[in-house]
Amino acid sequence: MNEQLAELRARLQEIDDLNAASALLNWDQTTYMPPGGAPARARQLATLGRLAHEKSIDPAIGRLLDALQPYADGLPYDHDDAALIRVARRGYERLTRVPTELVAKFYAHSAASYQVWTRARPDNDVGAVLPYLEHTLELSRQFADCFPGYAHIADPLIDFADYGMRAETVRALFAELRAELAPIAHAITAQPSADDSCLRQHFPESAQLAFGERIIRAFGYDFTHGRQDKTHHPFATKFSVGDVRITTRVKEHDLSEALFSTLHEAGHAMYEQGVDPAFEGTPLCSGTSAGVHESQSRLWENLVGRSRPFWEHYYPQIQAVFPDQLRSVPLETFYRAINKVQRSLIRTDADEVTYNLHVMLRFDLELALLEGSLAVKDLPEAWNARYSEDLGITPPDHRDGVLQDVHWFGGLIGGSFQGYTIGNILSAQFFDAARAAHPAIDAELARGEFATLHGWLREQIYRHGSKFTTSELVERVTGGPLTIQPYLSYLRRKYGELYTL
Repeated sequence: MNEQLAELRARLQEIDDLNAASALLNWDQTTYMPPGGAPARARQLATLGRLAHEKSIDPAIGRLLDALQPYADGLPYDHDDAALIRVARRGYERLTRVPTELVAKFYAHSAASYQVWTRARPDNDVGAVLPYLEHTLELSRQFADCFPGYAHIADPLIDFADYGMRAETVRALFAELRAELAPIAHAITAQPSADDSCLRQHFPESAQLAFGERIIRAFGYDFTHGRQDKTHHPFATKFSVGDVRITTRVKEHDLSEALFSTLHEAGHAMYEQGVDPAFEGTPLCSGTSAGVHESQSRLWENLVGRSRPFWEHYYPQIQAVFPDQLRSVPLETFYRAINKVQRSLIRTDADEVTYNLHVMLRFDLELALLEGSLAVKDLPEAWNARYSEDLGITPPDHRDGVLQDVHWFGGLIGGSFQGYTIGNILSAQFFDAARAAHPAIDAELARGEFATLHGWLREQIYRHGSKFTTSELVERVTGGPLTIQPYLSYLRRKYGELYTL
């Protein structure tokens, strides 16, 4: 068994190395690569994707998993070896259903599509990218068709990102949440808008980046195992436990853009930096799911980074960095500005109350595209109609409309968005569990101390990687299943105070 387990680990490590090389090329494409490198980059990513897939579906891995199954059956469910064999089998059985040629086509196409999107968005040229989106939809359907037997065509794509979730369960969860959120959003947006002009002054880029890095160092993001760079659409990426990078984007007349993007992506990265190093090179060495991953970025960005205790400590520091802009601005004005609720166009800039409405309409549009009830050519119009209906605002152009999110232009259509709202829900549920275990956390935030919170998250969530499914992890950490009640309680408490609801 030891020899077979060692061979399995060696094969999985080789696959992980190829996937890490692909991730590095993707990171380079989104940060420093010159535009002229795009054609070769698409070919390179296709080659690496094909090689990784071929090795992932090698029958030798299946034989090793079969041979190791009696060993796994004799171990406790939460034993590391049992989890490795279980999760590796799940991945093997999935990937053996997907033709290698389809994987190579997808990598090549998504790289080319992303490059077109980087030009199309600033140029407001939706026509340039729609033909690529047509092909993305075709490839997405081909991927879904590799997994017959699901109730909805989107189910296998959702399952890849959030294992165990289905279109029907997500729709039901979203309907329950929308029914509670919509009245809160309407009650707040009917009031006079909060003054956020203090955030719209000139804030030099270098000072913004330095201040954001100061905060995430205090959070626990380890710069000896990571770095931050600029990109079109912020993201975090991992090449190993020792190299987890983040990106941000800066607007010199919007203080919140880079700051909260940095806090958000650091939440993702700290999760990956905190995985047990013993899992390196195996399928266990990553976050549990898109939803759990997003719970960590939203927890650090919002429940910590937009909280009153946090700014009681950090507001004098940011005033010292930007004295001309913020010296005369009271803390309460700043706090209300960074928590302003409004009908807005951009998901990544949306406040906590309306953010999930942005996610839900994208999820609905994804399902409609996959079902065939919405044609790609009609997507921009459908996008604008849903924004008008759901948020009472219509995009003036495609740049801030259908072109704003990179997901469909650099990945599959389907499974992209539900994780954001699941993450919001779980962020409050996990944060409540942390505070129940350590009641002093709020007081520590007000002193700029994060070690207790970070340590609890590392012990309860980060170190396990993908050892447990989302439902298993939530049960272990909180003592119950996923529920929207802690999230709703958090929003009602915080925004009820801000807006006297």
